[in-house]
Amino acid sequence: GGLVVFPTETVYGLGADATNPEATSNIYKAKGRPSDNPLIIHISDPKDAEEYSFTNSTYYSLAERFMPGPLTVILPSKDTVPLTTRGGLDTVAIRCPENPIAKEFIKLCNVAIAAPSANISGSPSPTSFEYAYADMNGRVDAIIDGGDCDFGLESTIVKVNDDGSLTMLRPGKITKEDIESIGLKVIIADAVIDTLKDDEKAISPGMKYKHYAPIAPVVLLDGTKEQIVNYIRENSSVKTNIAILAYKEESEYIKRLINDIDVYEFGTRGDETTQAHLLFKLLRDTDKKNYSVIYAPLPQKSGIGLALYNRMIRAAAHNIIRL
Repeated sequence: GGLVVFPTETVYGLGADATNPEATSNIYKAKGRPSDNPLIIHISDPKDAEEYSFTNSTYYSLAERFMPGPLTVILPSKDTVPLTTRGGLDTVAIRCPENPIAKEFIKLCNVAIAAPSANISGSPSPTSFEYAYADMNGRVDAIIDGGDCDFGLESTIVKVNDDGSLTMLRPGKITKEDIESIGLKVIIADAVIDTLKDDEKAISPGMKYKHYAPIAPVVLLDGTKEQIVNYIRENSSVKTNIAILAYKEESEYIKRLINDIDVYEFGTRGDETTQAHLLFKLLRDTDKKNYSVIYAPLPQKSGIGLALYNRMIRAAAHNIIRL
């Protein structure tokens, strides 16, 4: 019935026995998370999904190619998963992580582990022991130190539709193109790059309007490095203590032309894997300083760039300035 923070290849998870409604209720309390936001359940072997969900051939096609790995599949739930864990839905989100510590932990527990990211709800997910400890020390029974997470953004989430196609509800390392390469049709949900409609219920984690956000407001700038520099210079008189996430090859240019700005290198332009690994760490790092605003570039909406775009528009509460 206790809570344990454990590492995965994506981010640190806040785990509880997925079949214990009291334990999973305590996850929501520890995070300050709305109870209608469903939890992902983690298994140590893809076949274990049979115990908790009604599987199908599409699930096993995905499992054969992508599991263990950073993929979550939403399926009709069995009664073995309490409504508390499912956020009141008739579906359950299944994931089989590849991180060796996570796999061994789940196997030793001998039960599916419900686990959202191990952060205070709404803030950037922790990708290192340091930040998992900062958020969860005193709120949980144990924290497993697994160092830094490999990828750095949460798993891809897909829902299996009645016709065997998939709806992608949250992009991640496993891209639309990856899944389509095994012959499956993938539809990107509108909420991936837009906001939930007023009457639309979140059927997977990460669909809320604002999420993954540091303390300071984030503004996404869509333009060339020259346009970005000009915009910041024009607005720096009304904004003091400014930070910017900048691509490595542009950081010196920005430092040279703008005084009194903290530049956080965000990997090289086009290296989306490195950017994904760094994003939440950099947003966490900025919380150590009292910035009035954090500027960041707007990613592309393809491949892993779609995952970055999805996280960054939520961190910015969809505040995008097109230059």
